[in-house]
Amino acid sequence: MKISFRGLELIKEFEGFSANAYLCPAKLPTIGYGNTFYTDGTKVKLGDQISKTDALELLEFVANKYFADKIFKHIKVLLPQNKFDACVSLAYNIGANAFIQSTLLKKINENDFESAANEFLKWNKSGGSEMLGLTRRRKREYELFNMLS
Repeated sequence: MKISFRGLELIKEFEGFSANAYLCPAKLPTIGYGNTFYTDGTKVKLGDQISKTDALELLEFVANKYFADKIFKHIKVLLPQNKFDACVSLAYNIGANAFIQSTLLKKINENDFESAANEFLKWNKSGGSEMLGLTRRRKREYELFNMLS
């Protein structure tokens, strides 16, 4: 299963675009729509630049190959596209391994979608403090997850 246009748009909205590499909060060189590496696995370096077109291609590649493909292997139930997109957006932000180990995934695999949806809202902290941007993103992922497909 692959992320849809709607899922990519959600990631783009919250990651924002940067043509020039910068240090993200985790102190990693980042470019485009929150990418720390290129399609060939090369790490982004400060001083790198990317066009919006190339950044969109990179986003789609990374979102599918490193997030959608990885988490899909661990989802044991049939998910509508909107629920899958919300999960990929979360994994893109917190990391695929954190998603795979999450209570959210456990609840999905138990077909407990209501409890799973509520788990999105718990991923809004950085360094133990609530972050407004993460709270906004988690609410949007929650809404997408709960949307009637």
